[in-house]
Amino acid sequence: MTWSPPVREELRGASPYGAPQLDVAVRLNTNENPFPPSPELAARIGQAAAAAALELNRYPDREAWSLREDLAAYLLRESAVAVDPAMVWPANGSNEVMQHVFSAFGGPGRLAMAFSPTYSMYEQYARDTLTRYRTVGRRPDFGLDAAMVVAAMIGGSPDIVVLTSPNNPTGTALTLDVVSAACAMSTGIVVVDEAYAEFRRPGTATALTLLEAHPNLVVTRTMSKAFALAGARVGYAVASPEVIDSLRLVRLPYHLSSITQAVARAALESSDELLGQVDLLRSERDDLVAWLRAAGFQAVDSDANFILMGEFADRHRAWQELLDRGVLVREVGPDGWLRVTVGTPQDNIALRAALGEVVGMDGMMVPPAEGDGSTDGGTA
Repeated sequence: MTWSPPVREELRGASPYGAPQLDVAVRLNTNENPFPPSPELAARIGQAAAAAALELNRYPDREAWSLREDLAAYLLRESAVAVDPAMVWPANGSNEVMQHVFSAFGGPGRLAMAFSPTYSMYEQYARDTLTRYRTVGRRPDFGLDAAMVVAAMIGGSPDIVVLTSPNNPTGTALTLDVVSAACAMSTGIVVVDEAYAEFRRPGTATALTLLEAHPNLVVTRTMSKAFALAGARVGYAVASPEVIDSLRLVRLPYHLSSITQAVARAALESSDELLGQVDLLRSERDDLVAWLRAAGFQAVDSDANFILMGEFADRHRAWQELLDRGVLVREVGPDGWLRVTVGTPQDNIALRAALGEVVGMDGMMVPPAEGDGSTDGGTA
């Protein structure tokens, strides 16, 4: 007889989060930076980790204060926004940061709201913290405006509003008036997830500029994407000191290891080198969007390092046909669409070749409506 553990009812039949990790030539499914640290930088990071290892008999700095100072200095350089280190909270990836947010401000009887399609983990954060979760659909172009966000909030009175900019999986960024309207309307917390902020196009503002005006705003970021540091698992929140103190209440003891802190600080010392390929990835992204549209696909304008493309009559078949050609993309987002990470120039050449074969297959693509195929679009 098979024993079934007495897991919580809402977890029965659920699957753990995760994209396929397959050994293929071209991996474009998890929005990683395709350029690894140089051997010289890897050596410097290794030296920092080795120095920290000499004190592994001691617990790490549970406040990660030096790392918080370094992150604040980085934000001043990157976004020209001055924040006190007391306004910065690092954790094991932005996933743990969001878990802290939902643990501190969600819970039984509380509501979190997001706008779909968006990052699927938000629903899991809500589930794990016994927070009710509601999504509201985006416009047909996957964008949001202030009026629709405020209208959705009036109908729900959410305790946590999650706005993602650039949004995953669509790549669309928000204008600051949307964030300001949400913060002004909210009696709870407004989170702007900026995991892909470093990839945004020139002129696209960051919500960090609104922190002084809105004490209920939380901006989350990560070192996994533009920093090419996905394996280190470092993310952080930026918010008022009062919000950060609330997050500290729900952290696990010594949640961020000495090694992680040392690696992150070494990476921040070399931020110019680690971010050196961001301009190339932006250029490759924009060229790929133009190619996709010329080839008969729909492609959403992106401020991230990925592109949502479609529409496929059978997206799983399209995903499999690409995989059979050695190209792994992500089967995520609205039905009929696939998300592809921007890779190296060589990766993107291989993607074009594979897509060129797939698009020519009978019955693969949804016939575009009049005017589609050369502009962004789709259905939410």
